[in-house]
Amino acid sequence: MSTGIPLTDAKAGVPLTFRNAAVATGLSVAYLLLAAWLIGFKPEQVVLAGLFNTLFYLSGATRRFILGFTVFIVFWILFDSMKAFPNYRYNTVHIESIYRLDRQWFGIGGATVNEYWLAHRTTVLDLLAGFFYLCWIPLPLAFSGYLYYRDKPLFFRYTLTFLLVNMLGFVIYYVYPAAPPWYVQQYGFAFNPHTPGNTAGLGRFDHYFHVGVFSALYAKSSNVFAAMPSLHASYPLTVVYFGLKYRLGVIKNIVFGLIMVGIWFAAIYTSHHYVVDVLAGICCGLAGIGLFNLLFAKAGWLRRLVTGWARALEP
Repeated sequence: MSTGIPLTDAKAGVPLTFRNAAVATGLSVAYLLLAAWLIGFKPEQVVLAGLFNTLFYLSGATRRFILGFTVFIVFWILFDSMKAFPNYRYNTVHIESIYRLDRQWFGIGGATVNEYWLAHRTTVLDLLAGFFYLCWIPLPLAFSGYLYYRDKPLFFRYTLTFLLVNMLGFVIYYVYPAAPPWYVQQYGFAFNPHTPGNTAGLGRFDHYFHVGVFSALYAKSSNVFAAMPSLHASYPLTVVYFGLKYRLGVIKNIVFGLIMVGIWFAAIYTSHHYVVDVLAGICCGLAGIGLFNLLFAKAGWLRRLVTGWARALEP
């Protein structure tokens, strides 16, 4: 990445050359054009491209930072692109079958766990569930930022594991499309492909604080019928795994563990996921961790990629 004619900042780990600038800007323009063609123009696409280019050109430090976090940009692009290819077009959506399965395995008094909590909800649990669910993306991002400044090789191992877990989950979304519990509560077992995203129990958090945090998030939902597995359950699991394995401190790991369990509970309490969805998300997280560790141990090219990438982003 150091070849080409430097524009400025020649001593940075990732120098700003004409070639690097052309690649960065060219990919940004290509992304905007392709996204507009596939799913239509959206302001957040411009914000993403603008943020990337601003940090890329601002300084050597910000350029290294945004290039390090491109894994999360790739994740967002893949997630957002599912709007163009809804999973219900490729396989039958499971609505009644997954409801009955969850009720049979984990039911309480003839109701699903979601229905039990819907009948026994409290303001305290509404607020706790909302606070925990707000952590599902900030937690992995904050953890990544911590690792970026403390241990770049470990940072890349974590972010690539995160991406792999998501890719496994996305594949299952298409193999086994499934409706969330709130869908059955509101629409029954009939399939409606045009169902919009819904805050479900998280709407009570918005209502209590008179905000639209979750309504804004779920208005941009890529696919209503992607409840199985719960990747919300997978994300904190990867954080806890790396925190424990690499001994990042007792206090940090206790906090990570509490947030993980809290998100698992909130996913069920708010009727966004069945118990089986959460268990599948846990299995997906474990599978992604195990698969990446296996690849890292066996594939020399992956170890060289992580090592080289980490070295390139050093000041």
